Amino acid sequence: MNIQMMMKQAQKMQKKIEEAQAEAAQEVVEASAGGGMVSVQVNGKNQVLGIKIEKEVVDPEDIEMLQDLIVAAVNEGMNKAQEKMQEKLSKITGNLGINLPGMF
Repeated sequence: MNIQMMMKQAQKMQKKIEEAQAEAAQEVVEASAGGGMVSVQVNGKNQVLGIKIEKEVVDPEDIEMLQDLIVAAVNEGMNKAQEKMQEKLSKITGNLGINLPGMF
């Protein structure tokens, strides 16, 4: 395989990766903690779009628990969004045996 052919393939892969990133950025995942008492929506850009907190979990005497539930739900949402991105990228790079750890 010559260098020009390799460059063309790399450019095609880069375009596919960019398309996958744009597509994943539009997807929204939902995650929750505390049996659904706190839920979050996160997009593929790892932006938190919304947080929903049930009244029953709001206890002025136990703010730490609420904080922990929010952190847990946000972290789960971020992980789910990142997994979706990895799935999309593995469809592109997996066929070529290329692993791109830590890209996102």
